[in-house]
Amino acid sequence: MVTFRQAQHLLLLGILGLGGCVRLGPDFQSPAEPWTRQWDSAALEHASQRGDSPDLRQWWRIFDDPLLDRLIAQADAYNSSLKVAGLRVMEARAQLGIAQSGRYPQLQQASADTLYVNRDQAGGRNPQSSGFWQYSAGFDIGWEMDFWGRFSRAIESSDASYFAAQANYEDVLVLLRSQVADTYYALRTTEARLRVARENAVQQQRSFEITEKLFNSGQTAELDVQQAKTQYLGTLSNIPSLEDQAARTRNALAILIGQAPGPMPLLQENTGLIPLIDRAVLQDVPAELLLRRPDVRAAELNVAAQSALIGVAEADFYPSLSLLGSIVWSANSVGGTSNSLDVVGGPSLRWNIFDHGRISNNVRVQDARLQQLIEAYRDKVRQAAREADDAATGLTKALERERILRDAAFAAQRSLVLANTQYREGYSDFQRVLDAQSALLAQQDNYLLSRSSAVSNLIALYRALGGGWYSAQARVDPATKQLMEQRSDWGDLLQEPDAGLPAPPPESKVDKHE
Repeated sequence: MVTFRQAQHLLLLGILGLGGCVRLGPDFQSPAEPWTRQWDSAALEHASQRGDSPDLRQWWRIFDDPLLDRLIAQADAYNSSLKVAGLRVMEARAQLGIAQSGRYPQLQQASADTLYVNRDQAGGRNPQSSGFWQYSAGFDIGWEMDFWGRFSRAIESSDASYFAAQANYEDVLVLLRSQVADTYYALRTTEARLRVARENAVQQQRSFEITEKLFNSGQTAELDVQQAKTQYLGTLSNIPSLEDQAARTRNALAILIGQAPGPMPLLQENTGLIPLIDRAVLQDVPAELLLRRPDVRAAELNVAAQSALIGVAEADFYPSLSLLGSIVWSANSVGGTSNSLDVVGGPSLRWNIFDHGRISNNVRVQDARLQQLIEAYRDKVRQAAREADDAATGLTKALERERILRDAAFAAQRSLVLANTQYREGYSDFQRVLDAQSALLAQQDNYLLSRSSAVSNLIALYRALGGGWYSAQARVDPATKQLMEQRSDWGDLLQEPDAGLPAPPPESKVDKHE
């Protein structure tokens, strides 16, 4: 026969066993659409090839440019946006720790009191005055059982948010490295255009000086002089604009690598033409690369985090059962009185029955937010596919244009030589020389721009496929870590045992606490 005390023990064990077994709300399901599993495009096939080198995580090595490697290493170490993204990972990690504390008693409170009581009784037959000390110490505990999965769903949500923060950090890496490469090559293009403009200005100045001498000696008309002067000054006027553009681009590059704006002597090490690469090297099929993009993974993890919050909201529909307990010791300094030790414990049931629609509407709010994130994820994937296809098409067409403009630049240079020869021999007028000079400058400038466009599209293609997400360095640099540890006790949260590892897919990281 089961006694009352045994029944109490069985009830308590049953409560502890049931806690966390029921998890309200939907389990996460990937919002990916079927087309993402086999996506490919003809443009991408034409603009890429399969290979093992360079590693997509370090795609910029395809340019074989040591200076670019140094710039990217500096950006990894000193860029402020990357540092902020790393600190947000630490913030999310601490938030996960807060959520995990829900597994344990929510109330654990110790108290101690020492009071002096002075009591005066006036009137009556026995007026008296007395003073005494009163002491008490106690410990209270309250543990809400996770019957409906409120706390396990909250942990699941924080867990997904933590991995989303890691994916966002990797996305900043992808964007940062592509921006450094793009800005660096844009600067080199501007500097090359500046050299071409200066070289053409020198040639046009010589033509202007020759026509001026001929005019002064009466051998040519003033029209030739004024036309030569107009062309020379027009070319000369472009130089300050290009110098301004180069300075601005140089400053933008300095900010990306964490330096103050100003001269960058190391950029003088490499001033040749930017390299042309006709294809991207990929280690996997485009569909897989697309879904592994850090921003796509972050969007999917945000869906997982919000999905769990629906269960947290639904838990408010049901009663919460808590185990409460107190141990209180009390005594006083009055002689002859006894001390007391009270032990109190038992279950507590709370149920918010009349909420006037607050709980149901909160569930609807969370569900609407979930659907918004699902649509945002799907749009993110479509935009990623568009970016990859656009960059692949842009690369192919820019290379086609580069080949045409290269021939046009050679032809323009040859035309200028012939026009100068015919002018000196008297077979043509000076206008043909001016036209040839103008065409040469235009074709050379367009050729440089076409090379820059091809390189920019190649960089955009690697960025669109999520290249460059990996970094072996810690997300929080040693100096920042030391400063933070001086301000606050971070325990082992700043040790980053998983630094640089990719965030797992949501299916593998859903927290199980049944």
